[in-house]
Amino acid sequence: MKQPFLVSDKWYDIRDLSNLSNEILHQVDRALPGEAAYILSPLLGFVFVFLLFVLPTQLYLGVLGERKIIGRMQSRYGPNRTGKFGVLQPIADAAKLLTKEALTPRYADKTIMYLAPVLFVMPAVMVWAVIPFGPEMIIADIPNSLVYYLAVSSVPTLVIFMGGWSHNNKYSLFGAIRIVAMGVSYEVPLVMALLGVVVMTGSLSLNGIVFWQDAFDIWLVALQPLAFAIFFICVSAELNRTPVDIAEAESELGSGYLTEYSGMKWGLFYGMDIAYALAASALGATIFFGGWSFFGLQDWVPSWLFFIGKLYAFYFLFIWTRGTLPRLRIDQLMAFCWKYLFPLALFNLFIVATERVIWTDGLDGEKGFVYIFAAANILATIVLVVTWARFLGYRPENQTTKPRLVNEAGGYVPVTPASGEGR
Repeated sequence: MKQPFLVSDKWYDIRDLSNLSNEILHQVDRALPGEAAYILSPLLGFVFVFLLFVLPTQLYLGVLGERKIIGRMQSRYGPNRTGKFGVLQPIADAAKLLTKEALTPRYADKTIMYLAPVLFVMPAVMVWAVIPFGPEMIIADIPNSLVYYLAVSSVPTLVIFMGGWSHNNKYSLFGAIRIVAMGVSYEVPLVMALLGVVVMTGSLSLNGIVFWQDAFDIWLVALQPLAFAIFFICVSAELNRTPVDIAEAESELGSGYLTEYSGMKWGLFYGMDIAYALAASALGATIFFGGWSFFGLQDWVPSWLFFIGKLYAFYFLFIWTRGTLPRLRIDQLMAFCWKYLFPLALFNLFIVATERVIWTDGLDGEKGFVYIFAAANILATIVLVVTWARFLGYRPENQTTKPRLVNEAGGYVPVTPASGEGR
């Protein structure tokens, strides 16, 4: 059944909100001369996607929601004072940052220090241009949208290095160097994991990947679970989120590349970090969880509701890991990338390429074999992860995991009344 709403005496299906933007652009094209509609089109996408969706989600999921969820995980309430249930806390935080003095070190490169937060915002807006909220609800449906996303999302690494270097502070510089090291390292297994998706689906278009999952009634998280695990870990590292936030590890670097930033300059970095995490969640939901599709239900329920729900669920994984896992050391993080993720990404790509050749050349692309591949890949993921871990020397059976008493651990030794000596 269609669920229409009235706009300009015409009825539109709310399952596809692109009808509304098309009507607005059509009216602008009729009323204004020249190419006004083409100029207005990206601005309209910016207003609908970034201002009306991303920014409110940043405030109430990335700031308030994340702090309250982590608080409950850690047996505390989280923000609960400003407004009913703390709902005005993001507004209070923003007002504080806007009125707080932004200090600049005397010997800093002031031009680059001021420019870095502004440049950090631009890619956070640009990546949303290729994210499909529905079959037609996409700002720029370009054929190589996955390549576009990866290219634009790599810019913040350079901007962060600019900001950290400009402070003339060794802690800021160390944090910036760590960001570059993580970006260069974790980009390799990340791209290889996504290359497996491209090989299987035969498309570099994000919308095309969603259509492929909808056509075969399967999500790629089931078909490529190892690629999903590598993607999530690599994205967490590149976003500098706990437990891999070593670029601003408080116990080592103060605040890392943010040490000398304050006021709204710091606020832009913090806010856009959440925007990048939301964009990464949108990419993960699109590639591995079917995006706007839901096994045919998108014909009855607005597809953008499915997409937003999956985006929020993916972002919850970031919150969950942040609230439960301890921070890694820099040497552990880099070794994990090159010794563990990179070989597993190679194995996964080899398996997927083999399956693709068998499927297209020997099985004529029969739909049913996709589910056989999914079962085989889940089993292969378990075998590869366990086997490679043991190959690298991990022996859980030799590690003591149960809690030990103090005297067993060699600590305090109680005194016996009979002998007066410790046992």
